[in-house]
Parts: sequence; structure tokens; C-alpha cells
Amino acid sequence: MLQINKLNMYHLKDLSELIHDLNVIVNPGEKVAIIGDEGTGKSTLLRYLNKDKEIFNFISIKAEKVDHFQNIGYLPQIMSPALEDLSVNEFIYKGEDPNFIHYDLLYKYAAELSFPNEKINSNQLLKTLSGGEKIKIQLLKLLMQDPDLLLLDEPTNDLDLHTVKWMEEFIKNSSLTIIYVSHDEELLSNTATKIIHLELLHQRTRPRSTVANLPYEEYTEQRQNKFIHQESVAKKQREDYQNKIEKHQQVEQKVHNEQQKAKDAGVGRLLKKKMASIKATGRRFEREKKSFEDIPITSNPILIKFSNMESYVSNKIILNWKDSNIKIEDKQLVESINLKIQTGEKIGIIGNNGVGKSTLLYKIWQELKKREDIVAGYMPQNYTENTELSQTPIEFLTRSGDREERTQIMTYLGSLRYTTEEMTHNLSQLSGGQLAKLWLAKFDITGANVLLLDEPTRNFSPLSQPELLELFKNYEGTIISVSHDRTFLNQVCSKIYKLTSDSLILL
Repeated sequence: MLQINKLNMYHLKDLSELIHDLNVIVNPGEKVAIIGDEGTGKSTLLRYLNKDKEIFNFISIKAEKVDHFQNIGYLPQIMSPALEDLSVNEFIYKGEDPNFIHYDLLYKYAAELSFPNEKINSNQLLKTLSGGEKIKIQLLKLLMQDPDLLLLDEPTNDLDLHTVKWMEEFIKNSSLTIIYVSHDEELLSNTATKIIHLELLHQRTRPRSTVANLPYEEYTEQRQNKFIHQESVAKKQREDYQNKIEKHQQVEQKVHNEQQKAKDAGVGRLLKKKMASIKATGRRFEREKKSFEDIPITSNPILIKFSNMESYVSNKIILNWKDSNIKIEDKQLVESINLKIQTGEKIGIIGNNGVGKSTLLYKIWQELKKREDIVAGYMPQNYTENTELSQTPIEFLTRSGDREERTQIMTYLGSLRYTTEEMTHNLSQLSGGQLAKLWLAKFDITGANVLLLDEPTRNFSPLSQPELLELFKNYEGTIISVSHDRTFLNQVCSKIYKLTSDSLILL
């Protein structure tokens, strides 16, 4: 069992509150999903549960915790760069006592994850693996340790569709206690037995933490019904108050006018008493107003419209490959690719982990960024790729560096619900979702009309997914995206290609 009482987290830099008074009990075997908008502290909470001391470099934490779990397995959202130069073999066995390695579990899960045995014992460097392969190899190391508590941060990120389904079945049927963060609504709907919902309602209000012993769909339905009811009550209270206050002001004005005209002292005294009674009624109305139901704040954290997109010629061919190939260094991944892309198309690319999807997208980017008749924007799988992590969001979006631009950027970030403090945090302190939102903002500011996106939905809250999908559906430019998100592929993409080791196939 894990019990946490009165958990409070603050950013050390500005003392802004991240989590307020979270109380939760996690029982053995439960599948607990942590949800919330970008920047609400989901990943930080997982790192706290994993006893990660590094978070105390930027977070202050107060809590009462009782933890009966003995062996914790933790899957981070992004593999530590310090591990990238290790070989697969070194990573798997690093720090492990050979006498206590569960080889049966290692090879059992390797088979289920379609991870070849020969690769487990290979000298291939981790940095040469695909994103999905890195997730798999970390899972193998965790599961062979036979943990009693699993902490998973976006476990389906970068996994191919087959392995996403495996992950879903594993979480649902495993006897392990699992606490996880995920953006995948299908995964959440099919696996979660308890919800921890972290919310930053407004920069002037305290964060809210909700714990519900409910499946995901039931929780979101109840939350929506509660929202509708609360909004209805709040609006009715304010409408009634407005009607009462208007009538009250009319009466007060009438008595005031009578006081001005009164000649008789006795009448004047009566009117004065009447005015005092009216003023008292007004003060009572004001006191009643303080007890009104709050108007609920919706989760609408993206707030990007791509309104600055540069115009371009419709249905114009911007890429026409015939019998092209993909290589990583000297390794041939795909021998023959035929691909024609026109402006306005929305293309999804799927395929097994390690087949070269991200490499293909990067090759397309390398070609399109040279063109002068389009404005191409590229979102890598790793948001910090070729990015200076000591930059702030303001610096990340800065182009000219003049004062007027800085003001415009701060105004824009404010409209995206970045607090003034968050605008000056280093990128290294932001969540994956906040970084993803920054990339979208950069595309909007630069007027990009061709977007190359590597898993664009993977770090956004499930509650903001509908808005994100609408953003991409309504985007008037071209989208070329690698994705394993079933909903994104179905709702946004007009064409879907499957990359295999031999070719690119239009499905």
C-alpha cells in the first residue's frame, strides 16, 4: 500500500504552487492513471514516488507518506541522455547482480514485445535505437527485476500500434500495482481503475487535486455532468443577482430623489431611515454574492489557431520521390520509396518500431526546408533535439530580439496560459506537454504552412486531445506526421502510409 497525505509541491525559483494538498491511497493491484493539462506536475509526481532526489533541485515538497512497496520500477518519459552511449547489452545488465537476474522474465517479455534476443546481447548503442525500441528496452530491464510497483510516464509514446495494444493488455491484466501518466484515451478507458486529476485552474487560484475511485470514462462523464450543473447554477445565481440589484438600484435612486425634494423635516427623517434600510439590503446582497457557486473553468490549454499561416499555391507538388532510399550512416533501412506530396494533404506514417519512420520524416524535412515557396516547420520526436535547454520559452520563440517582439511573445504566451514565472523557467524545467505547445506556438509565429510532426499528440493531456485534433483538422496547410495515435490517424489524416523494411505502402 502507498498512502500520501497533504502533498504540496512548489517551484523553488518563484514559489508558485504546483500541487496542493493531494491525498491518495494506492492499494495493491490498482491501476492508477494521473491525468491533467500540460505543466500540472504529473511527471514530477511520478519522480517523487520514485524517490528521485534530483527534483529537489527545482521543487520544494511537503508531504506525509507511507510506502509499503519494496521494488519500484520507473519508466521516464524520455531516456536519460547519459545512457545514450551505452550498448544494449551494457544497459540491460548494468548494476544487476547476475545471480538475481530473472532471465525467464527477460526473454518472456522480449518475445511479447517482438524484441529480438540477439539484440538484447548486442553491442548496438542505445542512441542508434528508435524511440519505440528505447521504450521497449527500458521496459525489459524494469520487468526482469520483478517489481511490485510500476511507475510509467507516457508508456505508449513512440510504440508501434501492435505494442500499444500489448501495453494496454499488460496494464489491464497484470497483478502489479501500476501508476501511470498517459495521453491515450483508449488506453485510459480500457485500463484505469482509479484517477488522480491534477489541475491548475488559474494562476491566481490554488491548484486542485481530485482522486476518484472510478474508471476513466465514468470519471470524465461525471466531471462533465458536474461541470454543466455547476455552470448552470452559477449563471442562474448571477442572473438573479443582477435582476435584484437593478431593482434595488432603482428603489435607491427613487428614495434619493425624494430626499432631495423633501422640505418637511419629519419626512426627511423617515426617508433617511428608509435609505439606511435600503443600504443594509444592498450590503446583504453583496454578502450573498460571495457565497455564489464559482463559474467552472474549462480545460482549454492549447489556444493556438495557426492564424499567421503563410499562403501558398493549392495542390502544388512539394515532394516527388521515385525509388528513393533511407540510410542511417551506412546502414540501408529502406531500399525503395515512392512518395508524392501535394500542398493541403494530411499524411500519416505508421510502421513497426525501428523501421525508420522518424528517419524518413527527417529526410523529408531536410528537403522541404530548402524550398523558398513554402514555410516548413519540423517537430522532432525529442523536443529538446538541437535545442539549448537553458533557454526560456521567451528566448525559444524570439527571432529578432527587439523589445516590441518580446512584448508580443509574452502576450502570446500569456494567452496560452503560461504564467509570468513559467515564461522565465528554463526549457529543462518544462513538461513534455508544455514543450510540445511551444513548438506549435513557434509554427504559428513563423507562419509555417507545411508541418512535419513526429508523434505530435503524445504529450498532451487526454482532456485536451479533442481540441488538439480540431486544431490539426482545421489547419489549412500540409501535415506529414509519424503517429501511433489511433484517433489522430483516423480523424486528421486523409492518407496513411505504412513503412516497411522494403517500401512505403499507401493503405
